[in-house]
Amino acid sequence: MLRFQVLGRLTVTNDLGDCTPTAPMARRVLAQLLLRANNIVMLDAIIDELWGDKPPKSAVPTAQTYIYQLRRQFEPWVPDHTVEQVLATCGTGYMLRVEPDQLDLGAFLRLAEQGRTALATGDPVAAGRLLRQALGLWSGPALADVTAGPSIQAHAVHLTEQRAHTVELRIQADAMLGRHRELVGELKAMLLADPLNEWCHAQLIKALASSGRRNEALIAYQHLRRTLSSELGLEPSEALRELHREVLAGRGSWSDWREPQQSFAEQGTW
Repeated sequence: MLRFQVLGRLTVTNDLGDCTPTAPMARRVLAQLLLRANNIVMLDAIIDELWGDKPPKSAVPTAQTYIYQLRRQFEPWVPDHTVEQVLATCGTGYMLRVEPDQLDLGAFLRLAEQGRTALATGDPVAAGRLLRQALGLWSGPALADVTAGPSIQAHAVHLTEQRAHTVELRIQADAMLGRHRELVGELKAMLLADPLNEWCHAQLIKALASSGRRNEALIAYQHLRRTLSSELGLEPSEALRELHREVLAGRGSWSDWREPQQSFAEQGTW
């Protein structure tokens, strides 16, 4: 059976090992088909991905050659005489058919959605387990070793946002389980990469306060306030100001700071 990975390097494996295409353009076509697995990708979209608004006169036969090359590479690893069903011609487009356990992207989306549902129904233990499994499928930026045209780049940005949302849900699950001390270091590292992320700042303030480090929580709030003022000319949101007042008052239960738990279907998948 062929297995495909896009959450990191583009990888294709079979029962004997790696069989990833090496030709750069064929890899781009495969990446585009995998990102739209079980959906038709029109030939015009493939040409636009490969050459943009300056396609060569030979664009159509050249793109068809890449499809032929992929079929030849897959043929030994699919049931006899089915390669043109696995990588099917559909009118003036192509569809790569994959089963649920063949593509890491499909597994990530399923696990992330199941984790979100578990969190929304009040089961942080199951949510944390499912969300960790989803995040464990990532080995780096999506399609990190594929040259991206407009379509692949758009998909990669979307997947990066979905991964970030999954990390936030996992942090919420850990916070609900009282793992505040464990979260402090992770949240500080996240803020080094994204210093204007108010959600992360709020989670850090809560984690510090819940760990008995109220002075550090107050310092974290003042740091955020200075950063927002100097960088954007803004004050913290009302929700963050309320959190600050609660920490100052020494209350034992901090306001629940959560983004709406939008489903992955509602976010839109590719």
